[in-house]
Amino acid sequence: MATEYGHGYGYGREEDGRSAGPGHRLPAALRAPFEARSWRELGYVLLSLPISVVLFTWTVTMVSLGAGLLVTFLGIPVLAAALAGCRGFGALERARARGLLRLEVAEPEPLRMRGPGVLAWTGAVLKSGASWRNLLYALVQFPWAVFSFSVAVSLWTFGWTLLTYPLWFWVFPAYAGQGGLQLYGDEHHSVYLDNPFEITVTALVGLLFTLATPWIVRALTTVDRLLVQGLLGPSPLSARVVELESDRGVVVDTAAADLRRIERDLHDGAQARLVNLAMDLGLAKEKLREDPRAAARMVEDAHGEVKTALQELRDLARGIHPAVLTDRGLDAALSSVASRCTVPVRVEVDLPSRPAPAIEGIAYFTVSELLQNISKHSGARSASVDVWCTEDRLMLQVTDDGVGGADVFGGSGLAGLAGRLDAVDGILVVDSPAGGPTRVIGELPWRA
Repeated sequence: MATEYGHGYGYGREEDGRSAGPGHRLPAALRAPFEARSWRELGYVLLSLPISVVLFTWTVTMVSLGAGLLVTFLGIPVLAAALAGCRGFGALERARARGLLRLEVAEPEPLRMRGPGVLAWTGAVLKSGASWRNLLYALVQFPWAVFSFSVAVSLWTFGWTLLTYPLWFWVFPAYAGQGGLQLYGDEHHSVYLDNPFEITVTALVGLLFTLATPWIVRALTTVDRLLVQGLLGPSPLSARVVELESDRGVVVDTAAADLRRIERDLHDGAQARLVNLAMDLGLAKEKLREDPRAAARMVEDAHGEVKTALQELRDLARGIHPAVLTDRGLDAALSSVASRCTVPVRVEVDLPSRPAPAIEGIAYFTVSELLQNISKHSGARSASVDVWCTEDRLMLQVTDDGVGGADVFGGSGLAGLAGRLDAVDGILVVDSPAGGPTRVIGELPWRA
């Protein structure tokens, strides 16, 4: 199950970023008022107020009614209906955040009903943590929506009004009987923005507000992002359960793939050789009396087949879990793998003790596959393997001075290695620019 670096290890590939096209000529601060993202965020803030009013009204009314009716049996289904409505609004808010803020929030954990019927549904709604988080969102989001709506509308209106003042200040002398926009006034004295200098300064102040407003609105929507992610998405516990279920599936699939690989290697390799060996020995037995010399040659050939089959079985066992790993640990096992690499490999293992057998096996398999990649695809002259422990993590680093271009996302076997490490809360990071060098870092949980 050799792992290959993506697409020929980077030959002929250019990923220096120039293909993305020329960058924007204007700085981000000047582009912000005209970007689609800024207008989407403004639209999100403007929609938040009417939606939050409806959601807050529904929540307060239904919860108050349900709490008042708790002295009777009717209070419980009313509370369940209130929570169900909040869950429906939560789905709407996730869709709105997805469309306007480009925020992807997973669905919360589904209701776990223990049976059919209204009573089972009512109990599931009341016991669901997601239902109560949606209710909390309805209560918290209303005052925040009022605040963010007021700030955003005030700043946008103020900024664009002042910025365009040179275009409409003539309204005051023409229709209001005054020189311009009144800056200050009392019964004795009034100040109007009516001369060219004051009009220009007013427009510049409006420009500053116009340029700053999108960033202020973005900061406001950052709070909305946190509210949606924290209260309308899955809880950390349920997300962890989903992750563990996914990792369990990866482990099962990996184990099944390993079993298929072992079966294929045995069937196509050692088993085929042993079948041929049995046939050759049978022929040699028949010729033993008629032609002893030919029988001796056939026995000699069979002896060579036995050696080859034994070597294949050793290689297969070594790829699964070598005896040297069980007996002497990672240092000796990795040194043995490095000695079979086609380029010189420096191995340095600095561990306070041996890790758990499962972690030790994954670390050995990862380094072994990476060294096979170096032998087959890297074109390197030298390589190194470093293994050490830091706090509660086992760190692996494999480097080479080859041509580079390895990509864990390119559909190569590196993705399989990354999945194998992820199944045990590990991480695989590949740094392999075109032209090299390549550095692959693996991180596994440390369990001694």
